[in-house]
Amino acid sequence: GLRGRGGAGFPTGLKWEICRKAPGSTKYVICNADEGDPGAYMDRSVLEGNPHSVLEGMVIGAYAIGAHEGIIYVRTEYPLAIKNLSIAIEQAEQHNLLGKDIIDSGFDFSVRICQGAGAFVCGEETALIASIEGERSPEPRVRPPFPVESGFWDKPTNINNVETWANVFLIINRGAEWYANIGTKKSKGTKIFSLVGKVNNTGLVEVPMGITLREIIYEIGGGIPHNKKFKAVQTGGPSGGCIPARLLELPVDYERLTEAGSMMGSGGMVVMDEDTCMVDITKYFLAFLKDESCGKCTSCREGTQQM
Repeated sequence: GLRGRGGAGFPTGLKWEICRKAPGSTKYVICNADEGDPGAYMDRSVLEGNPHSVLEGMVIGAYAIGAHEGIIYVRTEYPLAIKNLSIAIEQAEQHNLLGKDIIDSGFDFSVRICQGAGAFVCGEETALIASIEGERSPEPRVRPPFPVESGFWDKPTNINNVETWANVFLIINRGAEWYANIGTKKSKGTKIFSLVGKVNNTGLVEVPMGITLREIIYEIGGGIPHNKKFKAVQTGGPSGGCIPARLLELPVDYERLTEAGSMMGSGGMVVMDEDTCMVDITKYFLAFLKDESCGKCTSCREGTQQM
């Protein structure tokens, strides 16, 4: 039941299967750690605190797909994450959990780090691939073909984000039934959110899918400072949406957030109180999208300027 935690929610197992069945003997796995949403720091925290969980997930995924090389694309602005990840890779190599003939299995797999320069567009997987390949101004590529069929150097490439990879070893260790019992019918497991804005307890929270917005904001977040009224919560990053106070009982999962006019995104959650001007919020996110637009598509290049 694991679905991609980068925002789209595509079934991870199906994605792996398509990549495995794609023609070609050379295949790659990539970890997308290029989170660019304002106020989001889920990937950074996982890589700083438990990088081995990501590496273990990548090894398992590579074995399932038939890949022998992995790349972790991480923002240069995350020096501690890069440092801890580098240490974890070295430790894994020393214990024969990476490299040649991993724990006498006959399976070879290596991982390297590629540092991104901070462009928001590189969070999109085809632009990310272009950046790794060395393009100076990486842009998204036309799909199809999708990366699982033709990605890094035109080879089948499976891309998952940090949180997705970190979930894999838990499922292997505890079993699919354990994982399937967490969350909702269509959205299994837990989700990490960056809870920020006008809320008493800001920080990183991991909650089961299906928990309500009220539970996150009031029971975990401690409510709104100075007993002010809750106005809205923004989810899904700058291209997501704002969910009003009348939907406080909304269960948080892929389907319900989409129905409410927003989306899951990578996990940013910005809380707003009665004093927040929604016009200013809209202008802020539009300005961000305008500045970060790669300019390839007319609707984005011209549309954000006009709005």
